[in-house]
Amino acid sequence: MEIISHREFTEERALFRAADVSVEDCVIKTGESPLKHSVGVTLERSTIASKYPLWYSEGAAVRNSVFEPTARAGIWYSRGVKTEDTKILAPKTFRRCDGIELYGVEIPDAQETLWSCSNVKARDLSAANADYLFMNSSAVYIDGMTLVGRYVFDGASDVVIRNAKIETKDALWNSKNVTVYDSVISSEYIGWNSENVTLVRCTVESLQGFCYIKNLKLVDCRLPGTTLAFEYSTVDADVKGGIVSVLDPAGGVIKADSIGTLTVRDRYADPDATKIDAAVERMTEEPEF
Repeated sequence: MEIISHREFTEERALFRAADVSVEDCVIKTGESPLKHSVGVTLERSTIASKYPLWYSEGAAVRNSVFEPTARAGIWYSRGVKTEDTKILAPKTFRRCDGIELYGVEIPDAQETLWSCSNVKARDLSAANADYLFMNSSAVYIDGMTLVGRYVFDGASDVVIRNAKIETKDALWNSKNVTVYDSVISSEYIGWNSENVTLVRCTVESLQGFCYIKNLKLVDCRLPGTTLAFEYSTVDADVKGGIVSVLDPAGGVIKADSIGTLTVRDRYADPDATKIDAAVERMTEEPEF
């Protein structure tokens, strides 16, 4: 493998179609698309500041490097990209990629990031300002993640998340086949219009959470502060502790220590379709939105 070290690149397409090259301790300063159509390229301890650095690339590895804020739309239409111990300061990274690995990666400005990607593996991922992170992505496996954003995992499918802390306005809308283990989620609305969503040993705080879901399963979960839950959802819920309020579930079983307010209006939902196994403090026809 050719090694290129301690150089500064400023020209357009500086390493266009590079193959089996290790770029070490370099600065890619200006000039768009420096590594476009590259194959088997490694970036090590390098700084990337130019736009569109890794487009249509195959088998790239990025380690101990930095994508500056100017390196917008950094990795698109690429396959088999492994990124380790790297800071991505630019938005819109990873679009329509297949086979992405992210280990120890920080993305503090994760706007429009990881869109329409498939076969994504991540461990110890940190993302902030993460609007629509993972939108329309599929076959995603994450173990260890801290995420702050809005509308995350919209339209995502075949997702497994473990050991995550997620703070977001909405999460997991229009998603399918999602399983979350041992995580803490704060989401104003979570899971709307989704199918086959399972949470195991999770703590979730939500306003109007888990609504319009087909086949929702909660196993040994806690829902502190969660209100107006399960509207029009089919649910199998085993909740530890209490639920503030439940509204018009479509069917299934809801087991909890207590439900503060239960609203099941026969003009909107079949009162006999859902089995309630909880101490209900108050039943009402008028939900408090």
